[in-house]
Amino acid sequence: MEFSINNQNGNYQKIEKYNSETTLNLAEHYAKILELVGEDPTREGLEKTPMRVAKALQFMLQGYEMNPEQILKSAMFKEDYKQMVIVKDIELFSMCEHHMLPFIGKAHVAYIPNGYITGLSKIARVVEAFSRRLQVQERLTTQIKDCINDTLQPLGVAVVIEAQHLCMQMRGVQKQHSVTTTSDFTGAFNREATRIEFLKIVSSNLH
Repeated sequence: MEFSINNQNGNYQKIEKYNSETTLNLAEHYAKILELVGEDPTREGLEKTPMRVAKALQFMLQGYEMNPEQILKSAMFKEDYKQMVIVKDIELFSMCEHHMLPFIGKAHVAYIPNGYITGLSKIARVVEAFSRRLQVQERLTTQIKDCINDTLQPLGVAVVIEAQHLCMQMRGVQKQHSVTTTSDFTGAFNREATRIEFLKIVSSNLH
């Protein structure tokens, strides 16, 4: 379902996409959850919360509706370029599948073409497609690498993700400043010199 809402001045348009049936089912469950934690889902401040959360959850987990391979293929071009292509500092928002709390960070992705390149924005969209799902950071890192490797067939792929996990900051060990880093490499990036070059560029402030 798609709809738009205008503000009083008529100069703002909000467009949201979600499944109406799914939204109603989720909202019903969230209303029950509010009751179970001791709240009154009918009071003014919470009256619309189940519907809001139902829509928000569908937005945050929209990656299930995305096809990362098709995203890359939608902008594949033949190109005789065999040096690193790096897209760094890609903002990343995902949901830990263990506690359904967010983890937030950045992904750094590189590949060395082998006859084909893809649009730079498509790399970021692949990160988005996999991160907007229930995830663990380790799997997310590998999924991004495998998708680019299998689709573009490059000489190598490198992925590094740095993220902060709210499940560590808000509950459990409660370490607010901890950062988790994961990496995965294939092909040419398994060579130490190539990997070091990539990591040096990623850690620099060229921009």
